[in-house]
Amino acid sequence: MTSKVRTPQEARAEHIRIMGEDLGSLYDALWQEVAGLYGKWSEYVALFGTRESRVDLLNQAAPSFFRIVQDSLWEDVLLHIARLTDPPKSAGKSNLTVQRLTSAIDYPDTKLAVAELISKAQLDSEFCRDWRNRHLAHRDLHLALTCTAEPLQPASREKVDAALQAIAGVLNAVASRHLDSTTFFDVDSEPDGALSLLHVLDGGLKAKRARRERIKSGNFDQTDLKSRNL
Repeated sequence: MTSKVRTPQEARAEHIRIMGEDLGSLYDALWQEVAGLYGKWSEYVALFGTRESRVDLLNQAAPSFFRIVQDSLWEDVLLHIARLTDPPKSAGKSNLTVQRLTSAIDYPDTKLAVAELISKAQLDSEFCRDWRNRHLAHRDLHLALTCTAEPLQPASREKVDAALQAIAGVLNAVASRHLDSTTFFDVDSEPDGALSLLHVLDGGLKAKRARRERIKSGNFDQTDLKSRNL
């Protein structure tokens, strides 16, 4: 038996056909956002949250650069979680957020179940909004200038995992009712993503050590003495 891989356009059309225009288009847009968020998080974990040996490899290759990558990915994930769990409106503008789902759901039992899951997602992601409001999107002056300010809420990979699972739970409650299926968002890093980079770095560092050994021993050629102009 073969399975058909759908394009994003085909998936959106099916969601709208089954759920209706309002709920289907909203669910599909949120599904795309959550899938992208999980993708970013899997790359972060693959690089910085799996093995100490991987972090050592990054530090050997380009420690300053990969610290910027680590901080940027981490902050982007927190911002993304905060956006997805924000109120439906802010500053008079409408937001794409899981909080919009309940108003688009017709079935009372599903509406109630999804509302409860949204409350859990908001609670589990509250630390992300604190970081967003006082450190990322805005820099709280008191927090920046004095050690007596209220510290940011603790943030960790475990708390990010819990927030992601809570958000996925909201979408899967909708999908279970309307599509008779759910999505397993928590997949491994892409083959051409972080793992590919790690293998290239490992090979490059081994080649660098071998070149130094050739130069040290005197058994080298001119290509060992200069780097390629990239």
